[in-house]
Amino acid sequence: MSRIKQCFDRLSQEGRKALVSFVTAGDPTPSVTVPLLHGLVAAGADILELGVPFSDPMADGPVIQRASERALAAGVTLKGVLSMAKAFRAQDDKTPLVLMGYANPIEIMGYGRFATQATSAGVDGVLTVDLPLEEADPLLEAIGEYPIDPIFLLAPNTDGERIARICQRASGFLYYVSLKGVTGAANLDTDSVTEKVSEIRSFTDLPIGVGFGVKDGESAARVAKISDAVVIGSVLVSRIEALADTPERIVEEVSAIVREMRRAMDHV
Repeated sequence: MSRIKQCFDRLSQEGRKALVSFVTAGDPTPSVTVPLLHGLVAAGADILELGVPFSDPMADGPVIQRASERALAAGVTLKGVLSMAKAFRAQDDKTPLVLMGYANPIEIMGYGRFATQATSAGVDGVLTVDLPLEEADPLLEAIGEYPIDPIFLLAPNTDGERIARICQRASGFLYYVSLKGVTGAANLDTDSVTEKVSEIRSFTDLPIGVGFGVKDGESAARVAKISDAVVIGSVLVSRIEALADTPERIVEEVSAIVREMRRAMDHV
């Protein structure tokens, strides 16, 4: 059983929802990332999403775009991200770790090589933002030989036929993008999210995480009522950006945001 499934099973038994926390690997400097991951777990994150920096992060808004730019300027590559994952896993064998990024770095490394190295690093899931289901076979075949869950995005305009096809190939959990737009955009419309999550549930028993637009404890609590997981990213990366010149403060202050989210979700 994968770490992701174990995590959701445990939380379900406890009557709690998963908190999924995203940061960009190597932002603002590589030395911060692994201590930050441990800090997020200590603050209440259940699943970690580690962003692989990319030069053209088309699904991301300005905040995460700039995070990628800082990480790339610091020399972070996919190989380096896998090294960070391995360093994290050496001290934490329980918390699921998902790589989130774009197809190009994986294609350059090679799907087979990526699958073996990601497994060796202790990666539990891969979410490739710009790799639609119709083009995902090479990656799915490569990671299918290993305990790595392919995680797919669903959007407000994803129709039922496509939801069904994605659910057949996905594992771990489904990531519902609650907004039409990029990361960090707009405000959350809980009613429309509730309706769409209910539709998705009619196709699958996989847990459903909701992200994009979760900015504080109040919005995290609202999302926790209607989903299996709350995904936060831009709010964390924005704080990292504000502290880029004082990296020694990052772990404490970013973890404090996660702690607030966790507290709000647990009081739903």
